[in-house]
Amino acid sequence: MSRIEGVFAALRQRGGKALIPYITAGDPHPDQTVALMHALVRGGADIIELGVPFSDPMADGPTIQLACERALAHGTSLSRVLDMVTGFRGTDTTTPVVLMGYLNPIEAMGLETFALRARAAGVDGVLIVDLPVEEAPEAVPMLHAQGLDCVFLLAPTSSEARIDATVQQASGYLYYVSLKGVTGASTLDVGSVAEKLAVIRRHTRLPLAVGFGIRDAASAAQVGRIADGVVVGSALVEQIARHAQAPAALPQILRDQLGALRAALDALPASNP
Repeated sequence: MSRIEGVFAALRQRGGKALIPYITAGDPHPDQTVALMHALVRGGADIIELGVPFSDPMADGPTIQLACERALAHGTSLSRVLDMVTGFRGTDTTTPVVLMGYLNPIEAMGLETFALRARAAGVDGVLIVDLPVEEAPEAVPMLHAQGLDCVFLLAPTSSEARIDATVQQASGYLYYVSLKGVTGASTLDVGSVAEKLAVIRRHTRLPLAVGFGIRDAASAAQVGRIADGVVVGSALVEQIARHAQAPAALPQILRDQLGALRAALDALPASNP
C-alpha cells in the first residue's frame, strides 16, 4: 500500500476527510520551502501538493503565476524541487508528497530519469496538469514502475467517456476541479460539485479530492461533506506573497491558516460520502 493509499484508508476507517494544501516550491525562497512543508503538516495536512514552478502555468490564476515567477527568479528548477523533497524526508517519512506541475520540465529532465529521481527523493505521486489522458499510456507506466501514483484532473466539463478513460490511468486519488476557469477563482457551487462527484463515483472507487474555490474553513466544510478530500492552494499562496518580506513568520501563519480548515473538517459528522 502506498503512502497515499494509506492516508485515505485511515481516513475512511474513521470517517475523516483529507486536507491537501498546495504551495509552490521555491516561493518565497527555495531555502524556506522545507520549513513551510513541515508547518503544513503541523497545521493538519494529510497530503502535500508541491508545485513545480513553470514559466507558463496556463491552468493557474495570477496568484500562483506570480508565485512561479518568484520561485523561478531564485533559480528553482525541477532538480532543486526534488532536493527539497529529500530534505523534507529527512524528518518526515510519513506525509505523502505529490508534485504538481507541467510536462515541459519533466520532459526536459527525461521522464525515466525524473521517475527514478522522484522515487529516490521520496515523492509519492505526480499530477501533470497538461498531460492529456490520450498520451498518458506513454508516461504512466514509467511512473508506476517507480511506485509513483498518477493523479489526474477532472472538470465540470468532463464527459462520462473522458471520466472513464481518465480513471483507467489514475491512481492515488482524483483531483476534481470544482469550477470552470483557473486557480484562485472564488465562485463555488457545492450542489453542482456534488452532482458531478456522484457521476464520477459511478466509474471509480478512487478517492475524490476537490480543489479550486476553497479559501476558508466554511468552504472547506461545505466540500468536505461531499468529497473525500479538500485541496487549498491560492489562499495559502496569497499569504506567502503577503509576508514574503517577513519569511520567519510564514511557518506559523500557514500553520494557523491551515489549522482552521483542519478543525472545520474534523468537526464534520464522521461518514463516508
